[in-house]
Amino acid sequence: MARIIDGKALAAGIREQIKTEAAVLPRQPGLAVILAGEDPASQLYVRNKVKDCEECGFFSRRFDLSADASEEVLLGILNKLNADSRIDGILVQLPIPKQMDEKRIIETISPEKDVDAFHPLNVGRMVRGDSPVWPCTPAGISEMLKAYHIPVDGKICVMVGRSNIVGKPMGLRLLRDHGTVIYCHRHTPDLQAMTRQADILIVAAGCKGLIRGSMVKEGAAVIDVAMNRDPETGKFTGDVVFDEVEPKASFITPVPGGVGPMTRAMLMKNTLTLAKLHMGLLEK
Repeated sequence: MARIIDGKALAAGIREQIKTEAAVLPRQPGLAVILAGEDPASQLYVRNKVKDCEECGFFSRRFDLSADASEEVLLGILNKLNADSRIDGILVQLPIPKQMDEKRIIETISPEKDVDAFHPLNVGRMVRGDSPVWPCTPAGISEMLKAYHIPVDGKICVMVGRSNIVGKPMGLRLLRDHGTVIYCHRHTPDLQAMTRQADILIVAAGCKGLIRGSMVKEGAAVIDVAMNRDPETGKFTGDVVFDEVEPKASFITPVPGGVGPMTRAMLMKNTLTLAKLHMGLLEK
């Protein structure tokens, strides 16, 4: 029977530590969040991020744009925030409306204020292994592994999913920590043959019920990143069939209450790190 990884409890502890560190800085760390459109999930995420800023003692600014706002309006806000000395981190909530070019938006954010680490310069730093911040979900998963003393060094780590937000940077993070990484995706033949090798299995495919008990190695640590909403019940489930996998795993994350809270906590931690860099309290 697996030990359940409590992301909510871990995240609460991290936010408390961030609040303590922020309180003694020369000024408040500052985070700006931009929401374009009226997606309910995105609105909830943004409200929670603003709430987290308040809890941690951060200065925050929120910008709400209509779904039909022009790309030029968003770019104008970004350029002003890039020049605003009160703002240490800038986050554009994805997805953005179709009339906007996501690549152009991300590349307009100053790399030094890119709290999500999506800018190409920061992606390059991650490849080298020396980025000061990492995308929030991979960073949160790494914190979970450390907190529960799940070693990465020398382990077979299987990453199901290859998104720029989770899959690719997660694999780089595991490589940095000396794991042996196997990437899997929708074109992978015989997915089960790959996942059954995993000492650490991380799943971020967005496909409900993808990982069954028969696909998991006995004693594996299983991290379920996905949040799939059931249109009938409104409840969220992951990519892992929890009831089948939990008896075989050594550790497992619940959905919800696992990775999600840690992603939010890492946004605060990244903002704090960028603030310290901007104040000259950390070496670049």
